[in-house]
Amino acid sequence: MLLEEQRFLHEDLERLEQGIADRIGDEPKHIRDRLARDHQIAQFLDRISSQSAKLLSIYRDADGSRSREIQQIGTGDPMEEFYKQIADIKSFHARYPNEPVENLERAYRPKKGPDAESQPSIVDTMFTGEEAFGRFFDLHTCHELYLNLPNVKRLSYLQYLDSFDNFAPGAGGLKKSEKMTDQYFKYVGQLSLDLETFMRKTRPLENVDKVIADFDKEFEAAWEMDEIADWKSDEPHGKPDGTAKRASTDEAIWCDDCEREFKNENVYKGHLSGKKHVRAAAERARRLQGSSEEEADKSDSAGKGGSSTNRLKERAIAEREFRVKRLASAMSTERSDTRVNVERKQGMTERERQQELENLFNATATTLQQRDAEDGEDNDDEDKIYNPLKLPLAWDGKPIPFWLYKLHGLGVEFPCEVCGNFVYMGRRAFDKHFNEARHIYGLKCLGITNTSLFRDITGIDEALRLWEKIQKDKRKDKVDDGSVVQMEDAEGNVMPEKVYYDLQKQGLL
Repeated sequence: MLLEEQRFLHEDLERLEQGIADRIGDEPKHIRDRLARDHQIAQFLDRISSQSAKLLSIYRDADGSRSREIQQIGTGDPMEEFYKQIADIKSFHARYPNEPVENLERAYRPKKGPDAESQPSIVDTMFTGEEAFGRFFDLHTCHELYLNLPNVKRLSYLQYLDSFDNFAPGAGGLKKSEKMTDQYFKYVGQLSLDLETFMRKTRPLENVDKVIADFDKEFEAAWEMDEIADWKSDEPHGKPDGTAKRASTDEAIWCDDCEREFKNENVYKGHLSGKKHVRAAAERARRLQGSSEEEADKSDSAGKGGSSTNRLKERAIAEREFRVKRLASAMSTERSDTRVNVERKQGMTERERQQELENLFNATATTLQQRDAEDGEDNDDEDKIYNPLKLPLAWDGKPIPFWLYKLHGLGVEFPCEVCGNFVYMGRRAFDKHFNEARHIYGLKCLGITNTSLFRDITGIDEALRLWEKIQKDKRKDKVDDGSVVQMEDAEGNVMPEKVYYDLQKQGLL
């Protein structure tokens, strides 16, 4: 029956390809439906890969069973072989009378109508309410783990979203010695795992394993070259005293013991007698001595190739920090959207938050009802939104609350003549447009190159007058030595023409 299995695999591959084509041709409006479609396509691709592997093994015919079956059909009586296979099929169904028959055409066809409602979606249980089907991060658990770390800055959730991938000591992170704890290792590992899981859930059609492997390969190269910031090899015999390490300016001095930067030498010398510096210097000396003794013991027993346990732990922590940075940079859009969403929710009441959450979960059901209504009858009035005040629409397609409209001043018009009399609604949009391409292009059309000086200037005449004044001041300040007339008196003294005539009128020449 290998030939029948081979035919079934070919049919399955063609049905899978057709199912993927049907889903790619349909572009859902809601993010939930779009994610469900992408996850279904990813499952189909995995099944194509597994079925192709089975088909290749049949074509390779390692045990020769396929060749024997073809030979039996070609050399013997074909009708005898046919009836033999029918007898095998009947005996199988006699033993298993309730065995269901798989309909491949129906299995891979996109579900619509009542079939789609009865079948639960893949993404319904995949995301939390805070993530909103993959639109925002949900790092509250990591934020709590961060706050429980000793000697960290107390950051709010909004501040944590801006700096969770910044592990420098001055940006809310810990010192190198304070990171060598199991609690910090658990925190940074959980943060890396959450970001990686979020990427797998929101990007099912991307090869996330390859992305992570590239990150690890990049980290391996940087670690071998000792180029990982804050995790460079700290050996006692390779550096003189390290006070100029990682200084941001020429006058600044870096203290390796305290892992801090001081503005000048006087401040640096003043802190040397402090208790914190003395304690930090003693801890660093003890750590270096312990690592050197451990390396010496390992070199005696296992040769020069052995690495210390402390360095291996540093490598594990540095690898997770590096992965967090790369994942955060790869998902910068979701990160910025999360920050905006948190700021927006801070200005909402609890009732409004609950209402928004209900609208989010009911959006799909409403979309399906509207789709059924459109299929039944062409009634465009049901799709219209009641918006008599002409309020802007939110992300869910509904008008924003009127109090939010008044709070942001969206009813105030700010026209800009430089932008072609374009009208900006609200002060925030008006302030942002000075750095946008439309306003900068309008200034360049007027011959203005230095656009940073023309903020809050919207009139063409006003901008041209200011630009003319700037150019005139530049020409006035610019002195041309060749245009200055020099005069010489009888004694051979050289002076400008104006000074010469002034002295001549006073009778001093």
